[in-house]
Amino acid sequence: MIPDSLLKQRILLVGGGKMGSALLQGWLAAGFGVAQFMVNEPAPSDDLAASVAVVNPTAEQLEQSMPDIIVLAIKPQMADSVLPDLIPAVRRSTVVISLLAGQSIEHLSALLGGHDVIVRTMPNTPAAIGLGMTALIASDGVSVAQKQDAGHLMQAVGETVWLDSQKQMDAVTAISGSGPAYVFYLAETMMSAGVSLGLSEEMALQLARQTIVGAATMMVQSDTSPSQLRRNVTSPNGTTEAALDVLMAETGGLGTLMRQATQAAALRNRQLADLDKDDD
Repeated sequence: MIPDSLLKQRILLVGGGKMGSALLQGWLAAGFGVAQFMVNEPAPSDDLAASVAVVNPTAEQLEQSMPDIIVLAIKPQMADSVLPDLIPAVRRSTVVISLLAGQSIEHLSALLGGHDVIVRTMPNTPAAIGLGMTALIASDGVSVAQKQDAGHLMQAVGETVWLDSQKQMDAVTAISGSGPAYVFYLAETMMSAGVSLGLSEEMALQLARQTIVGAATMMVQSDTSPSQLRRNVTSPNGTTEAALDVLMAETGGLGTLMRQATQAAALRNRQLADLDKDDD
């Protein structure tokens, strides 16, 4: 349930790419009003341009509207050039919500002229259908009420968790931020494997897609751990066990590959943060 107070707030979305558009789509579907939003996006899609009241507001429009919430959904490397231009639209009470990977609260604050009401987040693209996963952490300048608003905003498009430290963002980015791509690739590989076993592409895709949907839904609806769910469908000396013997191999198995993949993603997030420090 979205609080009435949040439905009255003016929101500036800076960046209308894949993530920004996914969030906007999710917010509008959840019940936010079109008139609440302005979007800064140099090359808006037709759908984006038609979905909000104002696209690419002028400096005068920004100053007149004085957004209550500013959501930063640009590419991390654009922060240094884009954020200083937002300073005229930032009041002391404005909550700045950042989606920028690797960009620390301290660096964002410096780019915004010392503004310290910042919530750093890491959502993912299933937010477009209300099934997103967002991790959040707030700066010391964020009040309890502002923290609740930020949480409700992201809860409108999925589930949320609050972190204890910014260092945890590396792991969050590696697991849930980049995670949808891992699942999509799993579907790709299952489809390809099905084709290699003699199925048509259409049938292999249907089998892979619905299997992933069904298994994910079972995890959501059950209190049983993923490992126990796996054991429940693995008969001794059966077909599933034969496949898992390959996937769970100590060398080159899926567990090893997933650890390597997520470590690479976490490292890249830290590298982005280190670039910020070099620029400060």
